[in-house]
Amino acid sequence: MTAAVFAATMVSVAETRIVVLSDIHVTPGNVNEQKLNEAVAEINAMPGVDMVVVDGDLTNEGSDEQLTNVKSILDKIQRPLYVLPGNHENNWSQSATKTFIDLWGNDRFVAEKDDLVIVGLNCGPFMKMGDGHIKQEDLHWLKSTLDQRVKPGMKVVSFNHYPLRKDDLDNYADYIRILEKYPTIIHINGHYHKYEPYQAGDIEAMMVAALDQRDGKYGYSVVEIGDDKIDFFRKLIGSDRELLHTAPVRTSLKPFAEDETVSLIQPDGYQIEKVWTDSASIFTRLSFDGDNVYFGNSLGYAKAVDKRSGKLKWSAPTGASLFSRLSPAGDKIFVPGGVHKMIILDRDGNQIKSIDSKGCYAADGIIADGALYQGGYKKFEKWNAVTGDLVWRNDSLNNYCQASAVVDGDDVIFGAWDTYLRCLDKNTGELRWKWNNGKSANMLGPGNVVPVVTADRVIIVAPDRYMTAVDRKTGETLWRDNSHRYRESLGVSADKTTAYAKTMDGELVAIDITAPGFAERWTVDMGLGYDHAPCIVAEKDGVVYAGSRRGIVTAVDPVGRKVLWSANLGVSEINGIDIDQTSGDVYVSLIEGTVYRIRKEK
Repeated sequence: MTAAVFAATMVSVAETRIVVLSDIHVTPGNVNEQKLNEAVAEINAMPGVDMVVVDGDLTNEGSDEQLTNVKSILDKIQRPLYVLPGNHENNWSQSATKTFIDLWGNDRFVAEKDDLVIVGLNCGPFMKMGDGHIKQEDLHWLKSTLDQRVKPGMKVVSFNHYPLRKDDLDNYADYIRILEKYPTIIHINGHYHKYEPYQAGDIEAMMVAALDQRDGKYGYSVVEIGDDKIDFFRKLIGSDRELLHTAPVRTSLKPFAEDETVSLIQPDGYQIEKVWTDSASIFTRLSFDGDNVYFGNSLGYAKAVDKRSGKLKWSAPTGASLFSRLSPAGDKIFVPGGVHKMIILDRDGNQIKSIDSKGCYAADGIIADGALYQGGYKKFEKWNAVTGDLVWRNDSLNNYCQASAVVDGDDVIFGAWDTYLRCLDKNTGELRWKWNNGKSANMLGPGNVVPVVTADRVIIVAPDRYMTAVDRKTGETLWRDNSHRYRESLGVSADKTTAYAKTMDGELVAIDITAPGFAERWTVDMGLGYDHAPCIVAEKDGVVYAGSRRGIVTAVDPVGRKVLWSANLGVSEINGIDIDQTSGDVYVSLIEGTVYRIRKEK
């Protein structure tokens, strides 16, 4: 059914009342926990409530303890309850997003009330800094569900956590284009902790405020949907409700006009080819052997694609979304899982064994000297790549290790989201030293940066917006620089004399790492504008490659100090710049589920 015909077939029904709890941010023992209990008691006593929707950010860090605690409170609600995760459940999740689904059964929902189809989706970002993103399988589900559910005379009410806008949700246009095919009368979201009406294409949309509201009071929202209008009320705990906004029930929708189509223009001297398009999203970086490119997807499948033909060799289920790079080694492929297991496959994708690993993984492993060095949640491990046995585990971390470590000599150097950069003994796993930036906030630490390591120093960037040089032997600070807005994107030249950092302003900054102090060589504006993708920077054959949050790969000439070209490959974040050492080709994967190969013509 289309929006064009639904006006003529609407049926008059009684008003529908939906209570919306948004951005409740409950941690055991905090004030929001107390206020949520009070809100639940009020909602249970309120007459005429048809359903309650929680539209994301239930917790602060998405830990199992926090999720279980908030569920115990929400379970007291005596009305139909529908719960969505937000960025605080997706970006900082102890279980790599699995516990939420285990507790609530899914991270999306659909319900019907009279002439309404109420539908909600998860929207990321998933286990790394980035824009919101609707998984490809969820977009397929949304269209299929609305096709089945929306009958003549019915209307659609849409929920998620992020606004349906370009700078919030990377594939917002795909989302809107699906919703506009049906009589969607309102989209409701949270995230910004405020009430604000806006337009999502031609769809009426409304942001609603957090439990902890910005005037220091606590409350929630009541949405009343009638035949011709939708009323939004602010309901402070212990006070009468206040009408804030009324939206019309639209009888027609204009087609979404904004063109988000990506047209790939081949740069001179290069060939960019799409190798794979997945039916799900891809959150992992890529790995290679002589024949295949390997990756995992959001449905939990580890996959091998033939590099020459672009055909799928095999697909192996693991049970949960994959965020860590697959690591081929000898006759084995290590798959760090989101199910608290290290899964080992043979080269045909058959499972050899699955080993309990005391926590899930979101980091990229690295094969060196016949071993896999792999970070995870509150742990860093060394696995024997020949036997598949665990050699050692350092469990002194207090949060995720998320990026790849650097293995050099007898040192294993990596950062974690517990504020620390660590150096371990490669042979024993014992701590040599650890360093932090003087701040106690986990999310300002070096949790998702691949360090640049030289003979005598370690260079990192972090969300505290500093570049730092640390003495490799002692872990003492050598220098710190905040002349640019650094974040997590870093790389090194082939000769290890220059570090390259992509800034939050879309610059590429080159630093002389042989100098005793901070020494900037040059800065090139790549034209990306604001960018926070943690995608590593990589140099190959005298060209430096950087990836953006909006699907752009930029090639920079470090000698001429200029942008050679920029290629728009999609709308979503680039997971990494990965070099296939067997061929010399450059590969990238995008969250929207695509894999591209970049070849420099000879």
